[in-house]
Amino acid sequence: MSESVLAEYGLQGGEMKVEKIGTGLINHTWKVSVHDQAYILQRINQDVFSSPADIAYNVKLISDYLQLHHPEYNFIAPLSSQQGRSLIYREGEGYFRLFPFVNGSHSKDTVETASQAYEAARQFGRFTRLLSGMDVSELRITIPSFHDLEYRYEEFLTALEQGNPARIKETNGLSQMLIQQAGIVKEYKRIKADPLFKLRVTHHDTKISNVLFDAGGKGICIIDLDTLMPGYFISDIGDMMRTYLSPVNEEGKNTDDIFIRENFYHAIVEGYHEEMKDELTPSEKDHFYYAALFMTYMQALRFLTDYLNNDRYYVPVYAGQNLVRAKNQSVLLERMLEKKDVLS
Repeated sequence: MSESVLAEYGLQGGEMKVEKIGTGLINHTWKVSVHDQAYILQRINQDVFSSPADIAYNVKLISDYLQLHHPEYNFIAPLSSQQGRSLIYREGEGYFRLFPFVNGSHSKDTVETASQAYEAARQFGRFTRLLSGMDVSELRITIPSFHDLEYRYEEFLTALEQGNPARIKETNGLSQMLIQQAGIVKEYKRIKADPLFKLRVTHHDTKISNVLFDAGGKGICIIDLDTLMPGYFISDIGDMMRTYLSPVNEEGKNTDDIFIRENFYHAIVEGYHEEMKDELTPSEKDHFYYAALFMTYMQALRFLTDYLNNDRYYVPVYAGQNLVRAKNQSVLLERMLEKKDVLS
Protein backbone atom coordinates (compact mmCIF):
# COMPACT_ATOMS: atom_id res chain seq x y z
CA MET A 1 0.00 0.00 0.00
CA SER A 2 1.56 3.27 -1.14
CA GLU A 3 2.12 5.89 1.57
CA SER A 4 1.78 8.51 -1.15
CA VAL A 5 -1.96 7.77 -1.18
CA LEU A 6 -2.28 8.84 2.44
CA ALA A 7 -0.14 11.89 1.74
CA GLU A 8 -2.84 13.02 -0.71
CA TYR A 9 -5.09 13.44 2.34
CA GLY A 10 -2.39 15.19 4.34
CA LEU A 11 -1.71 12.05 6.39
CA GLN A 12 1.98 11.43 6.86
CA GLY A 13 4.59 11.29 9.56
CA GLY A 14 6.40 8.88 11.81
CA GLU A 15 3.57 8.50 14.32
CA MET A 16 1.15 7.13 11.72
CA LYS A 17 0.04 3.52 12.28
CA VAL A 18 -1.43 1.39 9.47
CA GLU A 19 -2.94 -2.04 10.15
CA LYS A 20 -4.70 -4.49 7.83
CA ILE A 21 -8.26 -5.30 8.87
CA GLY A 22 -11.27 -7.19 7.54
CA THR A 23 -11.88 -10.65 6.09
CA GLY A 24 -13.57 -9.72 2.81
CA LEU A 25 -12.81 -11.68 -0.36
CA ILE A 26 -12.80 -8.65 -2.63
CA ASN A 27 -11.31 -5.33 -1.43
CA HIS A 28 -8.32 -4.69 0.84
CA THR A 29 -8.88 -2.55 3.94
CA TRP A 30 -6.60 -0.84 6.45
CA LYS A 31 -7.16 1.17 9.62
CA VAL A 32 -4.98 4.27 9.67
CA SER A 33 -4.29 5.98 13.00
CA VAL A 34 -2.62 9.38 13.28
CA HIS A 35 -2.37 10.86 16.76
CA ASP A 36 -5.96 10.81 18.09
CA GLN A 37 -7.64 10.45 14.67
CA ALA A 38 -8.50 7.22 12.86
CA TYR A 39 -9.50 6.49 9.28
CA ILE A 40 -10.37 3.53 7.06
CA LEU A 41 -8.41 3.18 3.83
CA GLN A 42 -9.70 0.82 1.16
CA ARG A 43 -8.33 -0.35 -2.17
CA ILE A 44 -10.97 -1.25 -4.75
CA ASN A 45 -10.51 -4.56 -6.53
CA GLN A 46 -10.65 -3.71 -10.22
CA ASP A 47 -10.81 -7.37 -11.20
CA VAL A 48 -14.31 -7.30 -9.70
CA PHE A 49 -15.26 -3.63 -10.11
CA SER A 50 -14.13 -2.62 -13.59
CA SER A 51 -15.34 0.97 -13.18
CA PRO A 52 -14.59 2.42 -9.73
CA ALA A 53 -15.93 5.75 -10.98
CA ASP A 54 -19.42 4.18 -11.09
CA ILE A 55 -19.08 3.23 -7.42
CA ALA A 56 -18.09 6.80 -6.57
CA TYR A 57 -21.04 8.11 -8.61
CA ASN A 58 -23.53 5.89 -6.76
CA VAL A 59 -22.14 6.77 -3.35
CA LYS A 60 -22.38 10.51 -4.07
CA LEU A 61 -25.92 10.06 -5.40
CA ILE A 62 -26.96 8.27 -2.21
CA SER A 63 -25.09 10.73 -0.01
CA ASP A 64 -26.76 13.73 -1.64
CA TYR A 65 -30.22 12.15 -1.39
CA LEU A 66 -29.83 11.28 2.29
CA GLN A 67 -28.37 14.67 3.13
CA LEU A 68 -31.40 16.32 1.54
CA HIS A 69 -34.16 14.03 2.80
CA HIS A 70 -32.74 12.26 5.89
CA PRO A 71 -29.83 14.32 7.25
CA GLU A 72 -30.12 12.51 10.58
CA TYR A 73 -28.81 9.27 9.03
CA ASN A 74 -25.16 8.55 9.79
CA PHE A 75 -23.97 7.98 6.23
CA ILE A 76 -20.26 7.18 5.99
CA ALA A 77 -19.14 8.95 2.83
CA PRO A 78 -15.56 8.88 1.52
CA LEU A 79 -13.39 11.87 2.37
CA SER A 80 -12.03 14.20 -0.28
CA SER A 81 -8.30 14.48 -0.82
CA GLN A 82 -6.48 17.82 -0.63
CA GLN A 83 -7.18 18.11 -4.38
CA GLY A 84 -10.90 17.42 -3.85
CA ARG A 85 -10.90 13.85 -5.16
CA SER A 86 -12.81 10.97 -3.54
CA LEU A 87 -10.81 8.36 -5.49
CA ILE A 88 -7.02 8.23 -5.67
CA TYR A 89 -5.34 6.20 -8.42
CA ARG A 90 -1.84 4.73 -8.26
CA GLU A 91 -0.30 2.93 -11.23
CA GLY A 92 0.22 -0.74 -10.40
CA GLU A 93 -1.86 -0.49 -7.22
CA GLY A 94 -5.27 0.73 -8.34
CA TYR A 95 -7.92 2.98 -6.80
CA PHE A 96 -8.06 3.96 -3.13
CA ARG A 97 -10.54 5.90 -1.00
CA LEU A 98 -10.46 7.07 2.61
CA PHE A 99 -13.33 7.05 5.11
CA PRO A 100 -13.64 8.56 8.58
CA PHE A 101 -13.53 6.02 11.38
CA VAL A 102 -16.71 6.21 13.48
CA ASN A 103 -15.57 6.58 17.08
CA GLY A 104 -17.20 4.18 19.49
CA SER A 105 -18.14 1.82 16.68
CA HIS A 106 -17.05 -1.70 15.87
CA SER A 107 -17.84 -4.35 13.30
CA LYS A 108 -18.10 -8.12 13.59
CA ASP A 109 -16.89 -10.96 11.41
CA THR A 110 -19.38 -13.50 12.76
CA VAL A 111 -22.96 -13.38 14.03
CA GLU A 112 -22.97 -14.71 17.57
CA THR A 113 -26.46 -13.83 18.82
CA ALA A 114 -29.97 -13.45 17.46
CA SER A 115 -29.91 -9.87 18.74
CA GLN A 116 -27.00 -9.09 16.41
CA ALA A 117 -28.92 -10.63 13.50
CA TYR A 118 -31.94 -8.49 14.39
CA GLU A 119 -29.90 -5.29 14.59
CA ALA A 120 -28.15 -5.96 11.28
CA ALA A 121 -31.42 -6.72 9.48
CA ARG A 122 -32.96 -3.59 10.91
CA GLN A 123 -30.06 -1.47 9.66
CA PHE A 124 -30.24 -2.86 6.13
CA GLY A 125 -34.02 -2.45 6.16
CA ARG A 126 -33.74 1.11 7.42
CA PHE A 127 -31.27 2.01 4.68
CA THR A 128 -33.56 0.71 1.94
CA ARG A 129 -36.61 2.38 3.51
CA LEU A 130 -34.93 5.78 3.72
CA LEU A 131 -34.08 5.52 0.03
CA SER A 132 -37.54 4.32 -1.03
CA GLY A 133 -38.35 7.68 -2.63
CA MET A 134 -35.29 7.64 -4.84
CA ASP A 135 -35.40 6.81 -8.54
CA VAL A 136 -33.36 3.57 -8.61
CA SER A 137 -32.82 3.89 -12.35
CA GLU A 138 -30.34 6.68 -11.60
CA LEU A 139 -27.95 4.17 -10.01
CA ARG A 140 -25.20 2.73 -12.16
CA ILE A 141 -24.58 -1.03 -12.36
CA THR A 142 -21.23 -1.74 -10.71
CA ILE A 143 -21.29 -5.52 -11.35
CA PRO A 144 -23.52 -6.59 -14.27
CA SER A 145 -25.88 -9.52 -13.52
CA PHE A 146 -24.47 -9.74 -9.99
CA HIS A 147 -27.54 -11.36 -8.36
CA ASP A 148 -29.28 -12.47 -11.55
CA LEU A 149 -29.95 -16.11 -10.72
CA GLU A 150 -31.08 -16.91 -14.26
CA TYR A 151 -27.72 -15.68 -15.57
CA ARG A 152 -25.76 -17.57 -12.88
CA TYR A 153 -27.60 -20.79 -13.69
CA GLU A 154 -26.78 -20.42 -17.39
CA GLU A 155 -23.14 -19.83 -16.46
CA PHE A 156 -23.24 -23.07 -14.48
CA LEU A 157 -24.72 -25.05 -17.38
CA THR A 158 -22.06 -23.64 -19.71
CA ALA A 159 -19.33 -24.67 -17.28
CA LEU A 160 -20.76 -28.21 -17.26
CA GLU A 161 -20.28 -28.30 -21.02
CA GLN A 162 -17.03 -26.37 -21.44
CA GLY A 163 -15.24 -26.56 -18.09
CA ASN A 164 -12.41 -28.76 -16.85
CA PRO A 165 -13.42 -32.35 -17.84
CA ALA A 166 -11.82 -33.94 -14.79
CA ARG A 167 -13.55 -31.53 -12.43
CA ILE A 168 -16.89 -31.98 -14.22
CA LYS A 169 -16.63 -35.73 -13.65
CA GLU A 170 -15.46 -35.28 -10.05
CA THR A 171 -18.45 -33.11 -9.12
CA ASN A 172 -21.19 -34.92 -11.03
CA GLY A 173 -23.18 -35.79 -7.91
CA LEU A 174 -23.08 -32.23 -6.62
CA SER A 175 -24.01 -30.83 -10.02
CA GLN A 176 -27.01 -33.15 -10.30
CA MET A 177 -28.20 -32.10 -6.85
CA LEU A 178 -28.12 -28.45 -7.88
CA ILE A 179 -29.88 -29.15 -11.18
CA GLN A 180 -32.66 -30.88 -9.24
CA GLN A 181 -33.26 -27.63 -7.35
CA ALA A 182 -33.66 -25.55 -10.52
CA GLY A 183 -37.19 -24.72 -9.42
CA ILE A 184 -35.53 -21.93 -7.45
CA VAL A 185 -34.50 -20.42 -10.80
CA LYS A 186 -38.02 -20.80 -12.17
CA GLU A 187 -39.43 -18.88 -9.20
CA TYR A 188 -36.86 -16.12 -9.74
CA LYS A 189 -38.00 -15.76 -13.36
CA ARG A 190 -41.56 -15.37 -12.10
CA ILE A 191 -40.46 -12.72 -9.59
CA LYS A 192 -38.78 -10.66 -12.31
CA ALA A 193 -42.05 -10.60 -14.24
CA ASP A 194 -44.17 -9.75 -11.19
CA PRO A 195 -44.93 -5.99 -10.85
CA LEU A 196 -45.51 -6.52 -7.11
CA PHE A 197 -41.78 -7.14 -6.71
CA LYS A 198 -40.17 -3.73 -6.78
CA LEU A 199 -36.66 -2.84 -7.82
CA ARG A 200 -35.25 -1.05 -4.79
CA VAL A 201 -31.97 0.50 -3.68
CA THR A 202 -30.30 -2.72 -2.60
CA HIS A 203 -26.97 -3.24 -0.81
CA HIS A 204 -26.25 -6.73 -2.26
CA ASP A 205 -23.59 -7.65 0.34
CA THR A 206 -25.30 -7.89 3.71
CA LYS A 207 -22.72 -9.86 5.67
CA ILE A 208 -22.44 -8.85 9.32
CA SER A 209 -19.10 -7.09 8.80
CA ASN A 210 -20.90 -4.44 6.76
CA VAL A 211 -22.80 -3.19 9.81
CA LEU A 212 -21.37 -0.86 12.45
CA PHE A 213 -22.43 -1.44 16.07
CA ASP A 214 -22.09 0.78 19.11
CA ALA A 215 -20.64 -0.31 22.44
CA GLY A 216 -24.08 -1.47 23.59
CA GLY A 217 -24.58 -3.75 20.58
CA LYS A 218 -27.07 -1.51 18.79
CA GLY A 219 -26.72 -1.00 15.06
CA ILE A 220 -25.46 2.41 13.92
CA CYS A 221 -25.41 2.23 10.14
CA ILE A 222 -24.25 0.12 7.20
CA ILE A 223 -21.01 0.43 5.25
CA ASP A 224 -19.30 -0.79 2.06
CA LEU A 225 -21.60 0.36 -0.75
CA ASP A 226 -19.60 -0.93 -3.71
CA THR A 227 -22.36 -3.33 -4.75
CA LEU A 228 -25.19 -0.87 -4.16
CA MET A 229 -27.45 -1.17 -7.21
CA PRO A 230 -31.12 -1.61 -8.13
CA GLY A 231 -32.26 -5.02 -6.92
CA TYR A 232 -34.93 -7.09 -5.21
CA PHE A 233 -35.27 -7.30 -1.45
CA ILE A 234 -34.59 -11.05 -1.62
CA SER A 235 -30.92 -10.26 -2.33
CA ASP A 236 -30.36 -8.45 0.96
CA ILE A 237 -32.56 -10.71 3.07
CA GLY A 238 -31.20 -13.83 1.40
CA ASP A 239 -27.56 -12.93 1.91
CA MET A 240 -28.19 -12.27 5.59
CA MET A 241 -29.82 -15.66 5.94
CA ARG A 242 -27.07 -17.35 3.96
CA THR A 243 -24.35 -15.88 6.17
CA TYR A 244 -26.11 -15.62 9.57
CA LEU A 245 -28.20 -18.78 9.99
CA SER A 246 -25.44 -21.37 10.33
CA PRO A 247 -22.62 -21.13 12.89
CA VAL A 248 -20.34 -22.48 10.13
CA ASN A 249 -19.40 -19.97 7.41
CA GLU A 250 -18.87 -20.78 3.73
CA GLU A 251 -15.25 -21.78 4.37
CA GLY A 252 -16.16 -24.62 6.73
CA LYS A 253 -14.95 -28.04 5.58
CA ASN A 254 -16.90 -30.12 8.10
CA THR A 255 -20.43 -29.93 6.74
CA ASP A 256 -21.73 -32.03 9.65
CA ASP A 257 -21.51 -28.86 11.75
CA ILE A 258 -23.89 -26.93 9.48
CA PHE A 259 -27.36 -26.39 10.93
CA ILE A 260 -30.05 -23.70 10.90
CA ARG A 261 -30.45 -21.47 13.94
CA GLU A 262 -34.19 -20.89 13.72
CA ASN A 263 -34.17 -18.01 16.19
CA PHE A 264 -31.67 -16.19 13.96
CA TYR A 265 -34.03 -16.62 11.00
CA HIS A 266 -36.92 -15.08 12.91
CA ALA A 267 -34.66 -12.27 14.18
CA ILE A 268 -33.71 -11.35 10.60
CA VAL A 269 -37.35 -11.32 9.50
CA GLU A 270 -38.43 -9.25 12.51
CA GLY A 271 -35.58 -6.74 12.21
CA TYR A 272 -36.08 -6.14 8.50
CA HIS A 273 -39.88 -6.08 8.83
CA GLU A 274 -39.61 -3.53 11.64
CA GLU A 275 -38.27 -1.02 9.12
CA MET A 276 -39.84 -2.21 5.88
CA LYS A 277 -43.33 -3.35 6.90
CA ASP A 278 -45.00 -0.39 5.19
CA GLU A 279 -42.83 -0.68 2.07
CA LEU A 280 -42.99 -4.39 1.23
CA THR A 281 -45.89 -5.67 -0.84
CA PRO A 282 -47.85 -8.76 0.31
CA SER A 283 -46.10 -10.81 -2.39
CA GLU A 284 -42.70 -9.72 -1.12
CA LYS A 285 -43.63 -10.52 2.49
CA ASP A 286 -44.43 -14.07 1.38
CA HIS A 287 -40.88 -14.57 0.07
CA PHE A 288 -38.63 -14.31 3.13
CA TYR A 289 -38.03 -18.07 3.17
CA TYR A 290 -37.52 -18.15 -0.59
CA ALA A 291 -34.90 -15.41 -0.18
CA ALA A 292 -32.79 -17.79 1.91
CA LEU A 293 -32.95 -20.46 -0.79
CA PHE A 294 -32.34 -17.92 -3.55
CA MET A 295 -29.03 -16.57 -2.27
CA THR A 296 -27.67 -19.85 -0.91
CA TYR A 297 -28.46 -21.70 -4.13
CA MET A 298 -26.89 -18.93 -6.20
CA GLN A 299 -23.70 -18.94 -4.15
CA ALA A 300 -23.42 -22.73 -4.42
CA LEU A 301 -23.75 -22.36 -8.19
CA ARG A 302 -21.13 -19.61 -8.33
CA PHE A 303 -18.55 -21.51 -6.29
CA LEU A 304 -19.06 -24.70 -8.28
CA THR A 305 -19.05 -22.85 -11.60
CA ASP A 306 -15.76 -21.21 -10.69
CA TYR A 307 -14.27 -24.56 -9.68
CA LEU A 308 -15.32 -26.11 -13.00
CA ASN A 309 -13.75 -23.14 -14.81
CA ASN A 310 -10.40 -23.60 -13.01
CA ASP A 311 -10.96 -20.90 -10.38
CA ARG A 312 -11.08 -17.76 -12.52
CA TYR A 313 -13.05 -15.51 -10.16
CA TYR A 314 -12.53 -16.65 -6.56
CA VAL A 315 -8.76 -17.17 -6.41
CA PRO A 316 -8.24 -20.09 -4.00
CA VAL A 317 -5.81 -20.07 -1.09
CA TYR A 318 -5.49 -23.85 -1.32
CA ALA A 319 -6.32 -26.45 -3.99
CA GLY A 320 -10.00 -27.32 -4.07
CA GLN A 321 -11.16 -24.39 -1.93
CA ASN A 322 -14.00 -23.43 -4.27
CA LEU A 323 -15.22 -27.02 -4.27
CA VAL A 324 -15.21 -26.96 -0.46
CA ARG A 325 -17.25 -23.77 -0.59
CA ALA A 326 -19.69 -25.21 -3.15
CA LYS A 327 -20.25 -28.32 -1.01
CA ASN A 328 -20.68 -26.15 2.08
CA GLN A 329 -23.34 -23.97 0.46
CA SER A 330 -25.11 -26.99 -1.03
CA VAL A 331 -25.40 -28.58 2.41
CA LEU A 332 -26.64 -25.30 3.84
CA LEU A 333 -29.29 -25.24 1.12
CA GLU A 334 -30.34 -28.77 2.03
CA ARG A 335 -30.62 -27.79 5.70
CA MET A 336 -32.85 -24.86 4.72
CA LEU A 337 -35.05 -27.10 2.60
CA GLU A 338 -35.42 -29.50 5.53
CA LYS A 339 -36.73 -26.58 7.63
CA LYS A 340 -39.35 -25.45 5.12
CA ASP A 341 -42.35 -26.27 7.34
CA VAL A 342 -40.79 -24.43 10.27
CA LEU A 343 -39.50 -21.34 8.47
CA SER A 344 -41.93 -20.65 5.64
